[in-house]
Amino acid sequence: MKDEKYQIFARKYRPKIFEKMIGQKAVVQTLQNAVRSGRLAQAYLFSGMRGVGKTTAARILAKALNCEHGPIPTPCNECEHCREIDEDRSIDVLEIDGASNRQVADIDPIRDTGKYKPIHSRYKIIYIDEVHMLSKHAFNALLKILEEPPPSTIFIFATTEFHSVPATIVSRCQHFEFKKVSQRDLINHLNDIAKKEGLTISSFGLSLIADASEGSIRDAQSLLDQAVSFCGENIGDQDLKEILGSVNRDLLFEFSGAVFEEKPERIFALVEKVIEAGHDLRFFYKELVRHFRNLLIMSSVSKPEDFLVFGPEDLIRLKEEAAKASQEELLRYLQALQNAEQGLRFSSHPQIYFETVCVKLCHYKKIIPLKDVIQDLDEAKKGGGTVIESRTRPPAPTAAVPTPPPRNPVARSVAQARPSAMEMHGPPQKQDSPPSKIEKDLDIAMKDPVVRSFMDKFKARVVSVEPLRRKGEGEED
Repeated sequence: MKDEKYQIFARKYRPKIFEKMIGQKAVVQTLQNAVRSGRLAQAYLFSGMRGVGKTTAARILAKALNCEHGPIPTPCNECEHCREIDEDRSIDVLEIDGASNRQVADIDPIRDTGKYKPIHSRYKIIYIDEVHMLSKHAFNALLKILEEPPPSTIFIFATTEFHSVPATIVSRCQHFEFKKVSQRDLINHLNDIAKKEGLTISSFGLSLIADASEGSIRDAQSLLDQAVSFCGENIGDQDLKEILGSVNRDLLFEFSGAVFEEKPERIFALVEKVIEAGHDLRFFYKELVRHFRNLLIMSSVSKPEDFLVFGPEDLIRLKEEAAKASQEELLRYLQALQNAEQGLRFSSHPQIYFETVCVKLCHYKKIIPLKDVIQDLDEAKKGGGTVIESRTRPPAPTAAVPTPPPRNPVARSVAQARPSAMEMHGPPQKQDSPPSKIEKDLDIAMKDPVVRSFMDKFKARVVSVEPLRRKGEGEED
């Protein structure tokens, strides 16, 4: 058959020299200089997420040390030693799976093997993948030989969970952290593969694959392989969306439009549309957060194309959508979505929680900034004393009140039932004694228009209490 010896892209395009590795410049330069100068450590620890080149770097380092022309920073990949390592048949380069060899009994043969010199290579390389899976006793069994191995033995450990590796192991190794590969580097790498394989795919399709891979080269290559199996050599954007399960961007714009236009009644129908499309609400929520982040970038950055991998039409559409809200409002929306993400993850009713968050966003434009409230108070004090009411409430009726009502409801009721001093004695007579300091301060305060307006509104909003019946009016105590 034609495809009998077919190799997947992840294996076919695995780098064989350091220069071909993607996105790990610091690691590559350090290892090449170590080989060139002969400053080799007895153990190396490679950590990082899946599919970023940890195993690839270990194999290239093994070839660089054992190449017939070496030690050399760039192995030839043609000599017998290089071919043996590439084909995984070298007896001096051992690749061990830490997940299936995690007990002390599995470590003892490895420890005994490391004591002897290599059979026909320059260095003996012992590579343990997923080393964090080893048990505590297995790690302890490695401590002695790891600290003082034979001069011709080098250990290389790889892990995706660096925090699970004991500090006693880390202190005996040179630690290299492999970073996530940037989206732009992934797109360039996938574009090179497409050219070599004769594939037709748009730049937007490449960005979809790079975005779905989340920084993993192996994931990106596997997704491209899957797309070729589904579409053939001509890969369409719509086919890619179907394969990747991508969210329809029109749906994201409908959500942001409902929020910007303050239309909470549209949220419920949109959430139902998300469910009918088969999307997980938590996954869609993640895409919605990213959508608002893109809008914030469009509103804040002069050259958003440097940060967003979209076509010209998509950039124009994002710019028009971002113009519907200010930067402060976009930032408030984005912060609210991020703060609510943890609750959605553990909610027993994710649909209700999702709807509640989106409806709340629709009311965010009604929030009045504190600086505007302070500015209104300042303008009222300077301009004549009328305090501007809340922008969402009608002004309350005003009435001249000489003194504020008592706070205690009982005292307030008694005060309402008791006749005033004006009714009992008529207007106050002029006194010969001067007014007290408290009376002067009260008189000055009541002349302030802001205080007087506040007292008018306070009285209008006080909840009335039924007056207390006094003794002797037909009811006993």
